[in-house]
Amino acid sequence: MRKRIDFLPLYAILFLVFLYGPVLLLPLFSFNDATYAVFPLKGFTLKAYQQMVHDPSLISSLKNSLTVAIGVSIVSTTFGLLAAMGVTRYRMPGRGPVMGGIMLPLVVPSIILSVALLVIARQVFDIPLTLWTVGAGHVLLCVPFSMMVLMARLEGFDKSLEEASSDLGETGWMTFWRVTFPLALPGVVSSLLMSFTISLDEYVMAFFLSGLDQTLPIFLYGQLRFPQRLPMTLALGSTILVVSTIIVVFSEVLRRRGVPTTKPSGL
Repeated sequence: MRKRIDFLPLYAILFLVFLYGPVLLLPLFSFNDATYAVFPLKGFTLKAYQQMVHDPSLISSLKNSLTVAIGVSIVSTTFGLLAAMGVTRYRMPGRGPVMGGIMLPLVVPSIILSVALLVIARQVFDIPLTLWTVGAGHVLLCVPFSMMVLMARLEGFDKSLEEASSDLGETGWMTFWRVTFPLALPGVVSSLLMSFTISLDEYVMAFFLSGLDQTLPIFLYGQLRFPQRLPMTLALGSTILVVSTIIVVFSEVLRRRGVPTTKPSGL
């Protein structure tokens, strides 16, 4: 009998190479001592990273992105936690439509949302385009991700712990701070990191809503017009790639940590 050849591992390897191969070339070319990203490599150098650190426009854009990302991560996680608690702890009328409305930014193209927010901000409310408008748009994108992470966490632990706290005389607020929040903390931290990464890397909405205050992705895209600044752009892209990967992996590790999510036997 002939052995059946399993092509699934080969397909998985080829798919990963196709998906991540070009991304992994980015750090390689950032160390290349040449203006253009071509083979063969001419030599190893750190000039692009030195140029990146001493560029005032880049530093200003980085500060703008960090300011927006930190604020967005806190606001999105707060809204996501409240929404996740409402969905998992209470029987809400119209839960389906409410969930669908919150998750809508996940399926609507970013450019459609960006144009809609631009029209609302300028034509309806006459709001000037600043980092505040960018942050508002990013919150709209990040809340669904935050809510999904926190829902998975809140549905995982034993709800009888909250009931026991109430039976012992604690108020709903103190039950939240002493029982619910500590148990949900890994999910909260994971939500903060994920929202931070999404906001830091988001380009389309920042392009439409930023006005004169450019964020880091907008700065990065603008540098592609100048060939002599390509090495610095590659170094910046490599740095963003590494930092984003670390944050995402760390947030996933935190999400999986915490108390056991299964009820003890006999309860």
